[in-house]
Amino acid sequence: MKLYKTNRNILVEQNAQYYLIEDTWDDLIHTDNLRAYLEEQLASATPYPSALNPADILPPIGSQEIWGSGVTYFRSREARMEEAQDAGGGDFYDKVYAAERPEIFFKAGQDKAVGSGQQVRIRKDSHWNVPEPELTLVINAQAKIVGYTLGNDMSSRDIEGENPLYLPQAKTYDGSAAIGPCVWVPQEPLAPSTTISLEIRRAGKLLVSGETSISQMKRSFEELVGWLCMEMSFPQGVYLMTGTGIIPPTDFSLEVGDLIRISVAEIGVLENTVAS
Repeated sequence: MKLYKTNRNILVEQNAQYYLIEDTWDDLIHTDNLRAYLEEQLASATPYPSALNPADILPPIGSQEIWGSGVTYFRSREARMEEAQDAGGGDFYDKVYAAERPEIFFKAGQDKAVGSGQQVRIRKDSHWNVPEPELTLVINAQAKIVGYTLGNDMSSRDIEGENPLYLPQAKTYDGSAAIGPCVWVPQEPLAPSTTISLEIRRAGKLLVSGETSISQMKRSFEELVGWLCMEMSFPQGVYLMTGTGIIPPTDFSLEVGDLIRISVAEIGVLENTVAS
């Protein structure tokens, strides 16, 4: 089943039918067993009489923070080393890929996140900007994975590559995170064969495309959640972007008006354009 946050209410989609849920978003996300709770609610729920209007869909987030994890795919390790080669920082990324401790960083709060159909931004002081398509974990207050969504970890590669200490500036700014279109709450955890796809179009022309599967990740979801929640509590839950295995060519940078589409069959499509 899928959870949608709209500008009027919260809807649950099951078997192509929508149902209205009266809870607040924060109440739902910090629920101990979200799937079981939703099944209980739907047992007595009345089908929602209207179709879901895509224009009404908001980013599926309340007071939760969004965190990121980096260098979880081998391809990401290579790309980060390429970025930092001239600055002499390439070894940092090689070491973190092989280390016990993963790279985990704060990405955004609700105020800096956008949803599907909304605009992401690129920094004005950067000349090398890319989207990073990432499966995103929805984690409740008990540090359990209760669902999944799609994430776009917008990144300024030249800023991060200049010095790893510039990571917050390369990663966190207005419009730097996109999530959506929904939170998928399955009966079983995602299969390792699950495929993430990326397309980037400019003036209708496909410039970049690629896909990877989560089986290519070096670290498990549970491992990443364990490190994130080791010394931090999240009373309303938290989202964790799990890293990217799809890297555009080194000569590519996003431009104003570009269309970014990130998709996972089970979840849907996260689509954003680059704002001016």
